[in-house]
Amino acid sequence: MAFHEKQLPADAPIADKALNWVDARFPLSATWKAHLSEYYAPKNFNFLYVFGSLALLVLVIQIVTGIFLVMHYKPDAALAFASVEYIMRDVPWGWLVRYMHSTGASAFFVVVYIHMLRGLLYGSYRKPRELVWLFGVGIFLCLMAEAFFGYLLPWGQMSYWGAQVIVNLFGAIPFIGPDLSLWIRGDYVVSDATLNRFFAFHVIAIPLVLIGLVVAHIVALHEVGSSNPDGVEIKEKLDAKGIPLDGIPFHPYYSVHDIFIVTIFLFVFTAVVFFAPEMGGYFLEYNNFVPADPLKTPPHIAPVWYFTPFYSILRAVTSDFMVWLAAGVAAYVALIILKTRLASKFKVAAAVIGLLVIVTMFVTDAKFWGVVLMGVSVMIMFGLPWLDVSPVKSIRYRPDWHKYVYIVFGIMFVVLGYLGVQAPTPIGTAVSQIGTFIYFGFFLLMPWWSAMGTFKPVPDRVVFHPH
Repeated sequence: MAFHEKQLPADAPIADKALNWVDARFPLSATWKAHLSEYYAPKNFNFLYVFGSLALLVLVIQIVTGIFLVMHYKPDAALAFASVEYIMRDVPWGWLVRYMHSTGASAFFVVVYIHMLRGLLYGSYRKPRELVWLFGVGIFLCLMAEAFFGYLLPWGQMSYWGAQVIVNLFGAIPFIGPDLSLWIRGDYVVSDATLNRFFAFHVIAIPLVLIGLVVAHIVALHEVGSSNPDGVEIKEKLDAKGIPLDGIPFHPYYSVHDIFIVTIFLFVFTAVVFFAPEMGGYFLEYNNFVPADPLKTPPHIAPVWYFTPFYSILRAVTSDFMVWLAAGVAAYVALIILKTRLASKFKVAAAVIGLLVIVTMFVTDAKFWGVVLMGVSVMIMFGLPWLDVSPVKSIRYRPDWHKYVYIVFGIMFVVLGYLGVQAPTPIGTAVSQIGTFIYFGFFLLMPWWSAMGTFKPVPDRVVFHPH
């Protein structure tokens, strides 16, 4: 494309000339228009749609505070804990930066969980937004990795032993497990080598991937357009100028709305930072204010709250539970064979795979299957666009009993999260095992239950009431 610079009048304002000079060399105005002032979003957005913007805000907070923490942190097993104490006690405003970063980590997961819940309720993962959802789940995985690698850095008791337990879980994988654990740690135990590689991943590797996925997520979203609570595609109804009839420019309408919500969020965020940064031990565990001691194991080791639903699934898999798990696999394979229209070869393949899985369950350790289920409980979200076969996208137009399915799933997810921070008990383990079946049943049975019931007619245009 040939270089072209607009000819402005000699008396044009300096700002216009500067912008014209930049636009001729970089698509600044075009980018602003494509993603803000001329990006048309549905006019019926509700409160839940602000959490994407909040996630971006928290990402910026984490990056900025992380930069300032790295200036004073020492990734050395002999100095790490003392360097964190130095930041808290001697660095001017260091305590504020550290608490903003630790609170930001929990805030990130609160915001992202609500953002994913909104996508689940309104079918934001359905065609044509499959890639938007896949990039989003990739972001979620990166957040989990980022939080895990950063968890060791304070080098406190819970950091040390939490990392020890999680890394040792990889040792349950047959054949490659012990070598894989050794490779992750860089040593036979969690040590200075582990701290250095976790620091490198937390500060450089994962953030680069995370930022790339965030950019891809936003670009993919703006390519296909935002979803809305009605599940109506606004790009299908255009005016003579090609502008969606049910769309309004993101800026200034939603940008101003988001700034208002951001203000409220920052009030809550700063209240937590100043008055309850530990949040009763959920955001910052009390054991983490004690230096790491390889010779003294804490009485109860648990990950931070945002990992605990998946940690509960891991702990639910005991040797006794394997029988029920095998029965669940057998029942699911029978359901595929009897209640699907797949070709015979696919049904035979499902039967063979199911049989192999069941046989493997009884010749391998239950701990291994706990690790498998914990990993699959996250990875299964990638399949959501193809598991949901409902004729409508939004929960608004699904049968009323579908709402109870989502409510049961949500309650059980919270219960699993709560049980994950508690010491294991027989009753807690039994509830976790029931919760594990409900969690996987929600996704694996979705091809059947999502298509059942009487669906309400979806309107041609979005339902919008001016206010």
